Amino acid sequence: MHSSSILTEIKNFFLKGSMLARIIGFNIAVFILVALIRVFFFLLDAPSAYDAIINWLGVPSGTDTLLARPWTLITYMFLHFDFLHILFNMWILYIGGRLFRDFLGEDRMLGTYLIGGLIGAAFFILAYNFFPVFSEVRQMSVAIGASASVLAIFVAVATYAPNYQLPLLIIGRIRLKYIAIFFVVIDLISIDKGNSGGHLAHLGGALWGFLYVSLLKSGKDPAKFLGIWLKAFGSMFKPKPRMRVEYRNNRPMSDDEYNRRRAADQKRMDAILDKISQHGYQSLSSEEKEILFRMSSKE
Repeated sequence: MHSSSILTEIKNFFLKGSMLARIIGFNIAVFILVALIRVFFFLLDAPSAYDAIINWLGVPSGTDTLLARPWTLITYMFLHFDFLHILFNMWILYIGGRLFRDFLGEDRMLGTYLIGGLIGAAFFILAYNFFPVFSEVRQMSVAIGASASVLAIFVAVATYAPNYQLPLLIIGRIRLKYIAIFFVVIDLISIDKGNSGGHLAHLGGALWGFLYVSLLKSGKDPAKFLGIWLKAFGSMFKPKPRMRVEYRNNRPMSDDEYNRRRAADQKRMDAILDKISQHGYQSLSSEEKEILFRMSSKE
């Protein structure tokens, strides 16, 4: 396989793949790149240079440093310490992300990921500047990792469909709400056991996932708005498609017909989601599963 075709496949993956695949793929790509940089500086016997890069991209708890490096509020949520760190985060993101896509729609995923990460960073920074126990490490602490963003996605879908049962090895089927509660409790009781900043950031992401569903019920959808805005922004950098002329014999759909069809589709989608919430995904018929997959995959 030629290198050009490989690069084309990678480009198409990030441009045309599902949002969940793109988020996971970007995290993995950043992890590999940073790992290669770490090896390079190891061979040069300059580990401090690698540490400097992590400090440059990780979100700091010191407000003065944060004001000088505002981009870290975004970059930190795509960095990971080691292989086990990214493996666990991407595993939970894959499970929670697929459920999030089915219940809440893919167009809300990126916004939830980013806002969850931002709220997690805010929890980390505020806690380290408020609680006296962190006073000695306040100016040197840095947080990295996607855990806050991942928990935001998982807790959001667990809040939306709390009784949906997820099959787990050995344990068996367990409701999403109990898994989410387990994650939150583990972070709460682990704050004094090490990695305090990480656990605090996790709690911030989890809180956003819970609040986001409450906002959805009240008619507000900041995650979807952010996702649409980012998609529009990203489209500015895509190459313009070639002009193509097509001749169609069928009559175009009128606005009234389009609106009626869209309303009917939305009504059927809502009925399917209600059925999943009450009886689980396994209760759907093959036709309903196909409709759910088709409509949730629409860009």
